[in-house]
Amino acid sequence: MSTTAFPAPVSLADGLVLRQAQPADLDQIGALLAERGEPADALDHRLVVTDRDAGWPACAVVVDGDRVVSTATLLDEDVRIGSIHLPAGQVELVATDRAYEGRGLVRALMRWAHERSAARGHVIQTMIGIPYFYRLFGYEYAIDIPPALTVHTRPPGEATSGLRAARPADIPAMTSLQEAAQNRFDVAMPHSPARWRWLLAHEASTLWVLERADTVIATGRTTPPGHEVLLAEATALDEAAARDLLRGVAALESNGQVRVVHRSGTVTATAWQEFLHHEPRKQAEQYYVRVPDVAALLDRLRPLLWHRLTTAGIDRTDRDIVISTFGAHHRIPVHADGLGEVVTGGVMQGPGAVGGAAAAPDHLPALLFGPHGIEGLTRVRPDVYAGDEELFQTLFPPLTADVLSYYLPY
Repeated sequence: MSTTAFPAPVSLADGLVLRQAQPADLDQIGALLAERGEPADALDHRLVVTDRDAGWPACAVVVDGDRVVSTATLLDEDVRIGSIHLPAGQVELVATDRAYEGRGLVRALMRWAHERSAARGHVIQTMIGIPYFYRLFGYEYAIDIPPALTVHTRPPGEATSGLRAARPADIPAMTSLQEAAQNRFDVAMPHSPARWRWLLAHEASTLWVLERADTVIATGRTTPPGHEVLLAEATALDEAAARDLLRGVAALESNGQVRVVHRSGTVTATAWQEFLHHEPRKQAEQYYVRVPDVAALLDRLRPLLWHRLTTAGIDRTDRDIVISTFGAHHRIPVHADGLGEVVTGGVMQGPGAVGGAAAAPDHLPALLFGPHGIEGLTRVRPDVYAGDEELFQTLFPPLTADVLSYYLPY
């Protein structure tokens, strides 16, 4: 159960009150989520608030008397970048009664979520959300969502008999397979232990495992059967297991189309290469990232930045690394044995003059977590540049990423 104290109720305009959700609110929250989102959202919410790792403090509501008119939930996440693990928050299950829209209720709930996130020690927030809307609350697009590719030919052979729905006892094996897949990426967000439990119980997707000699050798997650099946989060011990997994999942929808989420560089991506249409993407799809405190995040990243410097053989001893977000700037002292604590100063409009780098605040998440690095961003963003190009291309290279979230992005 969550141990972070929930703040006192907050009075809003027109007699509305923002407070922690309570067991008595469960049915109303479920009905609101189902009406404004998907019917399965009500179950997902119940799984979160009744779970020992989350509980009712993870959810807030706005009430008009006894009526729940808006709600949001904050989940705990862990984002790995290099060898650094960043505690993170993710806002999910957001909904507002249609009659109460336009009153700033989501803004109030996002403020609650960010304050709770800070209290829980999170240094970033990440989420998948509707286009543009969450940029109003400090989120920026940063991490590419991998494309879903159509299967044009199923792997030859008979459908495997080893494919079955996952069970709670399979969680350690699924976790191990996902860790092996995500180790190939520079940035990764895994499923938390709690979310593995929720995914086994919710209705919006199904977890599958493939067994060989009573050992789990592949796993994936599919959308419910319909006009097509989407296979996501797929990983396998070897290419033969990956092909068996795809063959088995394809057999679930004999008359429909199958698409797979392409996790570049993984065993499944290699094994499925010849069976997929690699069509160009029509529209960008990205996860949001919010950086509430730039200095705090840079401070957590110091070991990673030092590793990048030393691996490249760059000696900056006794010279500060300067990064400006224009409204403020951050100096990181370089010592012979590592990087010193980040020192924040005021406005710096031209960091290039001191060999520093500039990154407007709304591009900083993409710089730190995204696929372009400072060199790529500099080509398309006038307010991202480096005075010392060699230094900052070393510190901020293009990154690969793999995010496992509560909801599939398609």
